[in-house]
Amino acid sequence: MTAHKEQWASRAGLVLAMAGNAVGLGNFLRFPAQAAQNGGGAFLIPYLVAFVLMGIPLLWVEWAMGRYGGQFGHHSAPGILDRMGKSRFLKYIGVFGLFTNLTLAAYYCYIESWTLAYVWHSLKGTFKTTPPTEFFPAYLGQHAGSITSLPPEATFFFALTLALNVWVLSRGLAKGIELAAKIGMPLLILFGIILVVRGLSLGTGDPGVVESPLKGLNFVWNPDLSGLGDFNVWLAAAGQIFFTLSVGMGSIHCYASYVKKNHDVALNAASAGWMNEFVEVILGGSLLIPIATAYLGLAAVQSATSGGSGFSLGFLTLPTLFNNWGWFAPVAGAMWFGLLFFAGITSSLAMGQPIMSFLSDEFGTARSKGALLFGGATFVLGMWCVWLYPGGSFDEFDFWTGTFSLVLFALLEVIVFAWIFGMKKGWEEITRGADMKVPVIYRYIIPYVTPLFLAVVFFGALVQPQGGEWSAAVSGLFDGQGWPLSPGSVLGKLTHVGDAGGWHGPNGEVTSRMVKDLSRILLTLVFGACSVLVFVAFRRKERRAS
Repeated sequence: MTAHKEQWASRAGLVLAMAGNAVGLGNFLRFPAQAAQNGGGAFLIPYLVAFVLMGIPLLWVEWAMGRYGGQFGHHSAPGILDRMGKSRFLKYIGVFGLFTNLTLAAYYCYIESWTLAYVWHSLKGTFKTTPPTEFFPAYLGQHAGSITSLPPEATFFFALTLALNVWVLSRGLAKGIELAAKIGMPLLILFGIILVVRGLSLGTGDPGVVESPLKGLNFVWNPDLSGLGDFNVWLAAAGQIFFTLSVGMGSIHCYASYVKKNHDVALNAASAGWMNEFVEVILGGSLLIPIATAYLGLAAVQSATSGGSGFSLGFLTLPTLFNNWGWFAPVAGAMWFGLLFFAGITSSLAMGQPIMSFLSDEFGTARSKGALLFGGATFVLGMWCVWLYPGGSFDEFDFWTGTFSLVLFALLEVIVFAWIFGMKKGWEEITRGADMKVPVIYRYIIPYVTPLFLAVVFFGALVQPQGGEWSAAVSGLFDGQGWPLSPGSVLGKLTHVGDAGGWHGPNGEVTSRMVKDLSRILLTLVFGACSVLVFVAFRRKERRAS
């Protein structure tokens, strides 16, 4: 069955699939650390402001664009963007919707495979004898001075995870993606609730507990209002909203393109968004840090999350802490990494569907063949991340596809929707068939406030100063000292701020700088290849039409 003949089996399945697309690893690993490091409970203020002024508008824009494009038989971003105006250039903005999903899937499926491997090792009891701090580097093939590695177990689980994604995708929307969401999302929430209840019920009388987990909960949500005057806090909140809703990818457009012309998109978009916020704020904020605080103490947890990520706690610390839970330890480990796996796979499936829809719409590729083509391309790009993980290839994919491309695409698409397609037609598209009353103020937020919000986020990522010291950077600029770029900023990465040496080491060995540059070249080539495919597809259409 080709993609354009497919449809969702139920509204609940569509909302769960959309929520599954948004709910990912960042809900449980990134959000609590971001909240803790940026004002605790006060972080919710800029977080919710960003959700209202940027998140919800983008969800409505992408749902509306997707449903509109679907009326013309387009189910991927290039075709959908092409229908938003008369310019022949618009479809090339949609290239981001192919490029981002393909390259994101490459490294995201690798992370996803880690969670599957950890489920197996939790049930096997590996972490009772081998600390994760020893297991994980060995699993990834990391060793002193390593730049390249091809770890057998990590490669196996990556191939297994990708094969599972391809199999589910080959089954179609209703019997594949929707069914996976209907199974995965409830289990994810169930596992999360069980672990939250068990974690918050820990007392100082339990073996290994040194502090109340409520101190960790307080660490996450204790409001520090002084942070509200810090631009970095607002930038972090906007970035987290952007990161967690999976906007700017093209996957929402694709899913929404299978919604019928007069069926609701306003309430569906809001429902999927709020379900993601429940999982992130309620479950994500109540799980990782409180449990870690109970066993390690608040000071150790504060140090571990100082970089704004709970990754090390989630993969390196929590599996060991579960050993204090007796017979329940392997079950708890399997639940924790199981919910991370379900969060991951519902997101990675959403990355595959736009690629398959494009191949089906534009080249008539059968679904099974499209799934294999997606799997093959993802495997090749993913193995680049596996092989060169120690050299930094993974981080390059993450930054350029998982951050930079998302923000740029979202900024461009909201401008196209509001100013080229036109807000009058856009508003009619959002509200037609709506099962909720969309506040009329959003008719003005979408064309004015949301693009400005995105532009600020993009500018912040482009020229972020060293240490996030914006006032000092501005003062230094006017004093003739130049702008101290952060190594993590877009311009800082392009100019290799903080990177010493060249492509080869003293003995001619490959360096991290070489891996980073080659990864960027590879990503540029992939973007170019996607652009060529779009060019060929539309040239074929023009020839058939003439």
